[in-house]
Amino acid sequence: MSIALIVLLPLLGALLAPVTIRWGRNACAATAGAASLGSFALLMSHLPGVYAGEVLRQELPWIPQLGLSFSFFVDGLGFFFAGLILGIGLLIILYARYYLARQDPMGRFYAYLLLFQSAMLGIALSDNALLFLVFWEMTSLSSFLLIGYWRHLPEGRQGARMALAVTGGGGLALIGGMLLLGEAAGTYAISEIITRGEVIQAHPLYVPALLLILVGAFTKSAQFPFHFWLPHAMAAPTPVSAYLHSATMVKAGVFLLARFWPALAGTDIWFLIVTPVGLATMAIAAFIAIFKNDLKALLAFSTVSHLGMMTMLLGFGTEIGVVVAMFHILNHATFKAALFMSAGIVDHEAGTRDIRKLGGLAKLMPISSVLALIAAASMAGLPFFNGFLSKEMMLEEAAHTELTGIPYLVPALATLAAMFSVAYSLRLAWFTYMGPVRQSYPHHPHDPPVGMWAPVALLVVLVVAIGLVPPIAGPIVARTSMAVLQTDTLPYYSLAIWHGLTPALFMSIAAIVVGTIVVALYRSLSAAHAGLPHPDAKSMFDRTIAGLVSTARGFTGATQTGSLQLYAGIIVASIVAVGAVAFLQGGHAPGTRATLPASPPAIVAWAVLVAVCGAVVVAHTSRLLTLVLTSVVGLVVSVAFLQFSAPDLALTQISVEVVTTILLLLALNLLPRQGAPERSNANRFGSAAIAITAGLGVAALAYAVMTRDVASISEYHIAQSKPGGGGTNIVNVILVDFRGTDTFGEIIVLGIAALAIFAMLDSALRGASARRLAAMLPTRKSGDAHPMPLVVATRVILPLAITVGIFIFLRGHNEPGGGFIAGLVVAIALIMQYIASGFDWASARARYNPHAMIGAGVIIAGLTGVASFLFGAPFLTSSYDYFHIPLVGEVELATAMAFDLGVFLTVVGTVLLALFQISRVEHKAERVPVPEGPYEPPFHDAARGSGRAMAAPRVVEPARDKEA
Repeated sequence: MSIALIVLLPLLGALLAPVTIRWGRNACAATAGAASLGSFALLMSHLPGVYAGEVLRQELPWIPQLGLSFSFFVDGLGFFFAGLILGIGLLIILYARYYLARQDPMGRFYAYLLLFQSAMLGIALSDNALLFLVFWEMTSLSSFLLIGYWRHLPEGRQGARMALAVTGGGGLALIGGMLLLGEAAGTYAISEIITRGEVIQAHPLYVPALLLILVGAFTKSAQFPFHFWLPHAMAAPTPVSAYLHSATMVKAGVFLLARFWPALAGTDIWFLIVTPVGLATMAIAAFIAIFKNDLKALLAFSTVSHLGMMTMLLGFGTEIGVVVAMFHILNHATFKAALFMSAGIVDHEAGTRDIRKLGGLAKLMPISSVLALIAAASMAGLPFFNGFLSKEMMLEEAAHTELTGIPYLVPALATLAAMFSVAYSLRLAWFTYMGPVRQSYPHHPHDPPVGMWAPVALLVVLVVAIGLVPPIAGPIVARTSMAVLQTDTLPYYSLAIWHGLTPALFMSIAAIVVGTIVVALYRSLSAAHAGLPHPDAKSMFDRTIAGLVSTARGFTGATQTGSLQLYAGIIVASIVAVGAVAFLQGGHAPGTRATLPASPPAIVAWAVLVAVCGAVVVAHTSRLLTLVLTSVVGLVVSVAFLQFSAPDLALTQISVEVVTTILLLLALNLLPRQGAPERSNANRFGSAAIAITAGLGVAALAYAVMTRDVASISEYHIAQSKPGGGGTNIVNVILVDFRGTDTFGEIIVLGIAALAIFAMLDSALRGASARRLAAMLPTRKSGDAHPMPLVVATRVILPLAITVGIFIFLRGHNEPGGGFIAGLVVAIALIMQYIASGFDWASARARYNPHAMIGAGVIIAGLTGVASFLFGAPFLTSSYDYFHIPLVGEVELATAMAFDLGVFLTVVGTVLLALFQISRVEHKAERVPVPEGPYEPPFHDAARGSGRAMAAPRVVEPARDKEA
């Protein structure tokens, strides 16, 4: 469990952070830090094994038939990225404690941050491609929350939407690519996929899988032409920018390329797509960064440029290219996180990030300035800092790479990008921290509290240490690269400051010299740049989204007419068409089973069904009559279940019919008595043709199935019901054990349906909907709203019905019954209280919130399933045993009873929530006062010998909204 806990501990911290904020900001930050620290400690416990060459695995089966499992593995690459995610995450948590203002909801911030951290760890450590996709989408959603954390800022909301649209769209492409990759590899286990490169690259699905996966990687890592979203994400708080855009989210795409490098790289199509995209991104983004005046915008485009460099190195398809990419990932994470936090310090202390309003900060903020200048020097690739080492190695690889037959194209563009990198780094350092002190800062700058600059200092120490003593990073680079390459040996390379007079050295000197000249001539170059056309990616994105929305609205307007009849007709016609195609393409041998003679009761039931169906067709505009007729159909079907020895289904059908009929009767009271008539004869004939064709098709299908011998799993269920599930009621055992996952999904859907009813009817309580409803209801009401015989009967029946419900619940594992039927029985008894005694009377005495009942039911059922993991069994595996209870004897207890309890609570809560909301709507729309409860007659007090009358029922005037 230790590997899974690395991923799950931050998720637990995300749940606790909003709670501990009640104890103060320090407690909240400490909770977040403890979650990350615990996860980091667990990760470090695997350090000896990973660096000894072991690959640690853990697997929890989920749905093995679909290839889905909770499987994780830790190799050199996963360990490296998880270490970056957690190490820098701890520094960000400390930094955010001092950066966030008191009015910023810190609990929500840490919840979002830890949710994102858990998702990133899942990407780094997943060993299942489908689970990998789940965590991938989690990063898109959680980053959306983080980028839009400051909801009051329009640019924050815009940046969050843009990031979600681009990365979410890329995620959809990645899903398709992963499915194709798993099909080509014959497995969804990532540790197996990366060992089957030859098989995958020879498969016809290789090219489409590669293209889709690259779209997912390029969108996540902001590669050209998808680079535009990342700078707009800078509207997020600086701790978010420092975390997402230095070590985590934007590197997820690079991680994806590295993780599947053995399976996908080495082909011409890989080289011809990945290398040019990375090279173009590196050069274009670096050029844009030179002329950005916002510190975070400059750093954002520099991040895009460096991501392009990593992508280009992986695109080379060489082993040394992989080594350099892994080395630069480490270096970039250190100096870029330090620079982002430094930019936040400047903004926090000076009140602006605009370079044009800054300068001279080195004299006012000496500690922060020194740290930022060192990090900027590393970003520029100056000697004696870690950025210089990986930049030199990149230029060396570029010098030996040929693209499209032009030998100098890659080295020339790489040198140009390095020159731009020097230029924007020097501009950031000189114009922000050097020069004279200004008198026009929005705030008077000074060094921040130690809690803000200490994380920066720790990262800068790594920048200098690796830059001066490169072998410090040697084991990390080697083990990570070997994991990417799936090899135990690496070609020769040297992590050193001096490599002699190489082409890379002269390329680097040229970049530094020309970059310095660019900064010296910046003012004139900036004026010339201002005169050039500047394509605005945001405007193009907005126009694209507006066009898509307009197209979607046009399509929706043409197809979504609001006619349920049309929708139902299209759906049924489509089903008939698909069935007809299958019928015409298949064989048509006659059945081998003889038909049974129809009994008189069956003939009568069939005749009733035919008559009722015909009556529904004739009288379908009468809503009340249609409801009654369809209820008759349900009752006849329940009789058919009894005929075929299915008492569980019969009980369920009858209970469902009663509950739905009562709720629909209440709902019909809010609607006109008559439905809309058919608009034309063409509609009638068209609907009739579809209905007759569908009916004949279903009848033919039923006849074909019943006259043929088909293989069935019923024998297995019959044989395993008692020994496997501990119950003799096969239907119940199937629902709570063999097919428990289906039932769990169904009660979730049931709860969602109840919440949807609650939300939709809530609009009828106010505004124009409430006015229309009040005008539509009849003005006359029953003179006796709550008949006394009905009141007495329902109150007597209530405890009896609950007793029956408990009895049905307890016997359900071995006799007809169970949680679903018991829930319906109890719900019917409670519904009768509302009908007999009124909404006010019943709701005032309700002890349990329907929302809570639904939630408790789903949670109990879910925990019952999860508990099986503790015993190494699949989800929702049940167990049972026999116990001797004094005075009672031997009884059987099964864990499925807890699951059934969850089903029971969900069913009762769903029915009561629907009833409660329908009653609220009707109560709100009443035109005349309604008695709160039943009329209590006078009685004679024998003790006092006098007659005493109880007070008449209190009349409640329905509350009205001001709008209504």
